[in-house]
Amino acid sequence: MVRQADPDWVLRRLRDALGPVPQVASDPVETLVLTILSQNTTDVNRDRAYGSLMARFGSADAIADAEVEEIAAAVSPAGLQCQKAASIRAVLKRVRAREGSLDLSFLGRMSTEEALAWLLASPGVGEKTASIVLLFSFGRPVFPVDTHIRRILNRLGWIAGSGSPYRQANELLPKDASRMRDLHLLLIELGRRICRARRADCAICPLAERCDSSGRVRAGVS
Repeated sequence: MVRQADPDWVLRRLRDALGPVPQVASDPVETLVLTILSQNTTDVNRDRAYGSLMARFGSADAIADAEVEEIAAAVSPAGLQCQKAASIRAVLKRVRAREGSLDLSFLGRMSTEEALAWLLASPGVGEKTASIVLLFSFGRPVFPVDTHIRRILNRLGWIAGSGSPYRQANELLPKDASRMRDLHLLLIELGRRICRARRADCAICPLAERCDSSGRVRAGVS
């Protein structure tokens, strides 16, 4: 049974326990490329791949004009390099074909629904990638759900195990971009440090008192 969400309580507890919310890149093209690179890898590998990509090509325009094999070689630290290289080049070319330059500012002139639809029509861009671009680069109230967040919201009882976690999370959270941004980043940090997939440390979790799974996770039952 899905329980009533209290995002303000969660935010207060996470801020007290985990400290200031980290700063992240907000340039939309950079955010888009970084988020594609982040799929199924760590932040460390994502950043290594992005650094390698920019060191090799120097600009997004040069990446769009490069061969997929060259891009793949540069982003290999992130894994799935052929798939990610093809997606990055395809979406950059799509932006440039529409605007004449690599400028995503047109998304800011669209409704949130239109901007989401445009991004989701790009190869390799799913709900998480599209919503990260819109939330962090355009301040739109769209909540991205990654594996950490899905696990935590499921354990809290905020979303059901079946159905789209993205849709469920966006239906239950207040349409406030600032709170969504902070909650997204803090829940990811909680998932990395405390509410891990295995060996979750419920004893020190700031959300344990309102978590459906507290204690059971430590016992190996998620």
